[in-house]
Amino acid sequence: MTSMNVKPRIISSNGSDSSKDSVGHDKIWDWSKNRKVKGCDFEKLGGGGDVKDLLNGSWVVVVGDSQARLLVQSLLSLILDEKRMGMIMGNLFKRHNDYEIVVDDIGMKLDFVWAPYVVNLTNLMVGFKQNRTYPDVLVIGAGLWHMLHVNNASDYDIALENLRSSVVSLLPFSPELGTDGPVKGSVSVRSPYLFWLGMPMLINEMLNTEEKREKINDKIWHAYYGALHNSRILRSYGGPLLLLDIQSLSWNCGPRCTNDGMHYDGTVYEAVVHILLNALLIESHQKLGST
Repeated sequence: MTSMNVKPRIISSNGSDSSKDSVGHDKIWDWSKNRKVKGCDFEKLGGGGDVKDLLNGSWVVVVGDSQARLLVQSLLSLILDEKRMGMIMGNLFKRHNDYEIVVDDIGMKLDFVWAPYVVNLTNLMVGFKQNRTYPDVLVIGAGLWHMLHVNNASDYDIALENLRSSVVSLLPFSPELGTDGPVKGSVSVRSPYLFWLGMPMLINEMLNTEEKREKINDKIWHAYYGALHNSRILRSYGGPLLLLDIQSLSWNCGPRCTNDGMHYDGTVYEAVVHILLNALLIESHQKLGST
């Protein structure tokens, strides 16, 4: 469901002396202009009001590695004012730690769970089922740590298949899913809105350690990307999770949008958040501004 373009826009500041011209890059995003996307009624949610209305009373859980943490930052920046964002940043970015926050004025609870391996995600799904407590919105994703420390796409594929089974077991309908949700005739009751946060484009020569540059190359990245699709965990392949395609968004933005070839500027994650929120609008049949 990648329906936007994220790219750096060149900004020139010209003075009387052309030799002193300065060129910078402002990162922007916008919806794609193709006809198919225009028919989807996607919208850039304005201010914090729209987002607050959409997430009012919700329990949102985001699970994964540093990519997921950056997604949380972008989501909260749409809800909280600048002062409160400044107050929470230290706790949000405590290395390898979980984070939780309650936004009292809208009754929203958000949990970030540090879970860099797919097996961590699977264990969390088992915990939800055992406790019979389920979030309203669940975003999960992992792969970068496995790629670096295990470096075996076949093992990653198996881990994803196990995760798929655990996620499907949370759902109140048949595990044999159609590409748009439950099979026809299945019993439909309220279930979490489920998303998979994909891995970004990785730029080998910009990675910040020798180990990363040695192990994380185009060949292994494509092998992991193939494992994700082979696992059938994504809705487009018959699975339960809607892809948040950070790979396409980071590719569009390119090397000017990253300092380390792995973590991208906030514009990329803001775009991912807007895809997520528009998907929630569509799937929950809500209309902002209606009473």
